[in-house]
Amino acid sequence: MDTSDWVAERFEEHRPHLRAVAYRMLGSLSEADDAVQEAWLRLGRADTSGVENLGGWLTTVVGRVCLDMLRSRRSRREEPLGVQTAEPIGSPEGGLDPEHEALMADSLGLALLVVLETLAPAERVAFVLHDLFAVPFDEIAPIVGRSPTAARQLASRARRRVQGGATVPDPDGARQREVVRAFLAASRGGDFDALLALLDPDVVLRADPAAVQMGASSEVRGEVAVAGTFKRRAQVAQLALVNGAVGAVWAVGGRPRVVFGFTITGGKIVEINLVGDPERLRRLDLAVLKD
Repeated sequence: MDTSDWVAERFEEHRPHLRAVAYRMLGSLSEADDAVQEAWLRLGRADTSGVENLGGWLTTVVGRVCLDMLRSRRSRREEPLGVQTAEPIGSPEGGLDPEHEALMADSLGLALLVVLETLAPAERVAFVLHDLFAVPFDEIAPIVGRSPTAARQLASRARRRVQGGATVPDPDGARQREVVRAFLAASRGGDFDALLALLDPDVVLRADPAAVQMGASSEVRGEVAVAGTFKRRAQVAQLALVNGAVGAVWAVGGRPRVVFGFTITGGKIVEINLVGDPERLRRLDLAVLKD
């Protein structure tokens, strides 16, 4: 086996890990694949003869690529909404490949993704690498261009934001699906009592600016108010997987316009997030489910 074949083989061994790292940094499977591909190209241009830990070296490269992509994403947000075109919604009927299934089994729920996207790029990279993949701060520091102490502070700030803003959902996918299906049915049928039974007393509904422009309220709190908001609504919303969690999507001509993310704890809906931003929708992994 020549050197190039050996390098390619080693890279493929690390690809699932690199893809998982990139996905949790970027929240987008397609962008994660782009980041991994860029790492492969950089590997081909680099002299790695003195690298003892190729996996660690590649993780560092992916971290830098993702940081650049997050910074570029922030600059693009200054562009007017509507210039991005969402990808068609996929369907899981043909089945998912094992790597995809493994990735989505521990995926980013929409509520957590919304919180992560409030972080500065360097905070997000430091948090994901350290808290999710146990990368030491000595290795994170050169990626984010800070000292190890400053990198630790970045991760700490991110951790506080995540812990304060993301509710831990029930892990039972079948239960999630049952609750969301019942919620959509009660909403369509105008069954106010059924809606109340599915909502936590302190439930909160949040909508991003794009969804607000379509008529949603930016924030609604409490079971009565949220139930009233959804009574006889969601007429064309479809049950869907949203980044691996059960949610719903309103689509027009196969293109998503608004995605509904549900956080469910103890069989009750505690949070609903409405996302209509075309840029954010483009990055979500969506698959319509049979209702």
